Amino acid sequence: MSRSPGSFVGRLFVRAVLLVGAVVSLVPFLWMAIAATHSSADLFHSPPPFLPGGRLLDNLSRLQETIGFGRVMVNSIGIAVVQTVLSSLGSAMCGYGLAKYRFRGRGLVLAAVLATMMIPFQVLLVPLFQMMASVGWIDSYQAVILPFLANSFGILLMRQGFVGFPDELIESARMDGCGELRTFYRVVLPCVRPQLGALVIFTFMAAWNSFIWPLLMLNTEDKYTVPVALNTLTGLSRVDYSGLMLGSLLATLPLMALFLLFQRQFVAGLLGGAVKG
Repeated sequence: MSRSPGSFVGRLFVRAVLLVGAVVSLVPFLWMAIAATHSSADLFHSPPPFLPGGRLLDNLSRLQETIGFGRVMVNSIGIAVVQTVLSSLGSAMCGYGLAKYRFRGRGLVLAAVLATMMIPFQVLLVPLFQMMASVGWIDSYQAVILPFLANSFGILLMRQGFVGFPDELIESARMDGCGELRTFYRVVLPCVRPQLGALVIFTFMAAWNSFIWPLLMLNTEDKYTVPVALNTLTGLSRVDYSGLMLGSLLATLPLMALFLLFQRQFVAGLLGGAVKG
């Protein structure tokens, strides 16, 4: 069966648009990679450099000496991993409870979770800061991690994944002697891996890119995260642009690795609600 010329032109147009969009999206990343290999002065030449330079190792050495980039990368990875694991598991358990347990006030709890999504984070800054100061947690990692373990978006995302899970399988597991935790971890949770994978990526990205809250909580340079440490490269009279470009480039690598690891679950988790009848 031959394809009509119109359908061929339509597919060609769509692919051309996608190609243009991909190029436009990659240009800033390519410029960041090129700028990381030049000095800050080279970036202001006219015309600017369009090919990689030879200052990559010098910039990396200066970045390590200035902000201890290796140390702040470890700090960010540790904070992001701990927050992602605890928040994802907590969200999964809360979502499971709201989806599969019948109790008085369940609708009210769900409405309260939805309502918290409407509160801007800036409104919570002062109360959260006062709470952390009252318990003596200023300049500590637990102050950065614990306030964000309750994730309303994650709870709702996981609840939607659990709603379609058959109650009969849960009852069968209970009849076979499985406790509630074993039923949850061995029977139910593996079936919502797409939603869990998407939640892991979203939570890790939020923790990794967080700037305002770590800036308020962390006073010791040895405890800085990557965004806070890179911010110190911008001064009133001098900005280390090549260092910023190199640091930003290296900071994207963990996010890219995580997405490549969970890309199937991420796409399936986002599209899961669209294929249900």
